Amino acid sequence: MTELSPIPVKSQQIRQHNALTTAYYNYTELQMDLMMFLISKLRPTADDLVYHLPILELSNLTGKTYNYNYLQSATEDMGSRMFKVKTEKALKQVWMFQSVNYTDGSGSIEMRLSQDILPYLFDLKSNFTTYEIHAALKLSSKYAKRIYPMCSQWKDKDATPIFQLHELKEILGLVDGKKELYPLYANLKKRVLDISIEQINQLTDLHLELVEVKKGRAISAIGFKVRKKDSYALPIPFPTSEAPPAPAGISDYQFDNAERLLDEVRINDPKLRRQILSDPDTIKKVLRFAHDMRTSKVKATTNPGGLLLTILGLVDAKAKPRRQAKK
Repeated sequence: MTELSPIPVKSQQIRQHNALTTAYYNYTELQMDLMMFLISKLRPTADDLVYHLPILELSNLTGKTYNYNYLQSATEDMGSRMFKVKTEKALKQVWMFQSVNYTDGSGSIEMRLSQDILPYLFDLKSNFTTYEIHAALKLSSKYAKRIYPMCSQWKDKDATPIFQLHELKEILGLVDGKKELYPLYANLKKRVLDISIEQINQLTDLHLELVEVKKGRAISAIGFKVRKKDSYALPIPFPTSEAPPAPAGISDYQFDNAERLLDEVRINDPKLRRQILSDPDTIKKVLRFAHDMRTSKVKATTNPGGLLLTILGLVDAKAKPRRQAKK
């Protein structure tokens, strides 16, 4: 087989334990987006259970707009949904979150993970799946979002294992108690498999082909041939390891919020950004400005970046655009 070109090393990737990839759970498209985004934020160690998900960043990745009422409904439902994880000795039932917190004006969701889910998120030494976050989030079919990481697990082996149809339906959340969606294979193929394969082939680093196994005349099991594409360009610029660390006295969460505010107000000059993000006092001023903007204490509708730079003392006050602070 001809050797294929590797995926660019600077692409941001999700690393997900194989047991979680093939766990039985049923999430909506929005819930899948939240879970994948959370997994992309995981730090190398499990010292901290709390993660903040900036919704604007998620929106930029997916191209979707998220309504907070829908988000709250989605996370409320996620909290009650169980993961069935097969291990060598048992079938475990686990839940992902202890709690979810929405803070007014923060623009992010705070999620506290459960202790039970941690082994499946952090035990990556010998058994994990890697797949590109932007591709996973770009997929609009919730079934494609499940099939893609499952196939990514086997991208160096040319093909996945063969799944019995009922087993695959359980993994995809198509079995609810005794009720099974798409009992006819033709409907399963048309409404789930064909759509998923088309999206994955179009939007990700993989090319899939369906493998069908017959028992008599009926299809009894399926698998996927998996090929890595010869070339694959990232459509979205991601931060790399070259990004500066948070300065002393500033948490990663505060640093991320400050970076995001600079993006929002279009302060893109690398020198200015380094100057702002290297000083903890300046970062705190940026965060205060962000809060004042969200609470309408400061109005800067046409050039908020210019106003912020003026407040930070990085431009001449005489050149300050006409702005009016709300009294």
